[in-house]
Amino acid sequence: MTINKYTTSLDGLIIENPVKSFFDYCIERENIRLKREKGEIFPWSDDEIFQKGRFLNVFREDDKVSKSIISFAEPLKNDLPRLIQALFFGRWCNRQETLDQLNHQDLESTDALRVKLSKSTQWENFNAYPVQDVMWMGKTYSRLDTATYLFNEIKEDLVDIILNSELDVIKATNNINELFKMENDFPIFMALIDIAWFREDVIPITSEVPTGIGAQPYLDRLEDYLGLDNHQDVATKMISLQQEYWPTAKREFYPIDIEYQSCECRKYFSYVNGTKKFEGKNLLIID
Repeated sequence: MTINKYTTSLDGLIIENPVKSFFDYCIERENIRLKREKGEIFPWSDDEIFQKGRFLNVFREDDKVSKSIISFAEPLKNDLPRLIQALFFGRWCNRQETLDQLNHQDLESTDALRVKLSKSTQWENFNAYPVQDVMWMGKTYSRLDTATYLFNEIKEDLVDIILNSELDVIKATNNINELFKMENDFPIFMALIDIAWFREDVIPITSEVPTGIGAQPYLDRLEDYLGLDNHQDVATKMISLQQEYWPTAKREFYPIDIEYQSCECRKYFSYVNGTKKFEGKNLLIID
């Protein structure tokens, strides 16, 4: 069982209205993105936490790695097995610099791809989330072998598992991890939810999503404040409240957005609470 190292990150901190705080955070973070894109000079916010800490964009499609994965996989949207292979490879790699140097055709030459990646000092993103070895039919595969060999070999099997999961990303994640036996199934989930960018007939973008360990503390606050029973109900309610709190947002939130930004709110308020420090990969460095 994965131990949630973030469980106590918000302990003792009073957040009077976590719903308003959630949307206030999203609005400010989105304003920062827009200012950066316009070429405005740092700092893009008067908030010291935003000046010092690194945060993901509000909408996943605006993140650098997501943009690279979308570009990498787009030509395969009508070839479901190869699309799924590309998306799983993308999340096992999860590094913009690597993905931007490849194209989907590289996935067909597994030996050459493995040699190319193994020569790189860092082909994968260690900091995003842990990607452990994968089990398949009694054999263990490293991260590199999984990304290059295994996904190519089992892409049709993955299609069958996903299509038999009844358009349910949580069920699909669980069904695949019954075979992969990963302690942290988050990379599986990320690859699956990415399918919704291309094939909503396979994974709808409105799918309910599982709770990641980073999002749990803030979702617990929202659940308690809203008087709801679970995090899926929280996502539904927060989506309904978007028109009240952020009617000018560029698009409607989906359940993945609520989970995604609850993790970022947990991060933000951990700085407020002093349980997170501005150091290492957390420190914002301006190029």
